[in-house]
Amino acid sequence: MDVEMVTAAAIYLFSTFNYYLSVYRSRVIKKKWKRRRWWMLAIHRNRTKNSMENQLAELYAEPAGEFDNFVRMSCSDFEYLLQKTSPMIAKNDTDRRDAIPVKVRLAVTLRYLATGDSYRSLHYLFKISSQVISLIVPEVCLALNDILKDLVKLASWNSGRFIVRRYCP
Repeated sequence: MDVEMVTAAAIYLFSTFNYYLSVYRSRVIKKKWKRRRWWMLAIHRNRTKNSMENQLAELYAEPAGEFDNFVRMSCSDFEYLLQKTSPMIAKNDTDRRDAIPVKVRLAVTLRYLATGDSYRSLHYLFKISSQVISLIVPEVCLALNDILKDLVKLASWNSGRFIVRRYCP
């Protein structure tokens, strides 16, 4: 091997090393200056596992029927639904965050069904993100449907009969 070949190889290795070093440094700088993102909004940070359960317990204890007005059903009906749906909608706590209690999941869904509030307004009331509420409501509705399907019968749909009644006097 002659000297020119060794020199060219050394220059190539040195320039490759410098290139990879500059790419690494730029990635480190980007990561260092990247704005950090929190898992939850500031209004949710003071939420404890029992904060909404405590609020529901206060409503439950009111003699004026505040709980009945809140979920639009009696306390005994709520307890019945809670007992029947809890195995289906219960979640486990993880290392990163605590699971939303079953009582709160059911209350969110019943409040949504009773009032028709948007997920955004429920998000302020229950201190649960609207994305999580959008997952909770369909899940609890499916559980309620499974439990109440024998008790609530839907009328069979006959579209031809509807059209005749609607448009032909």
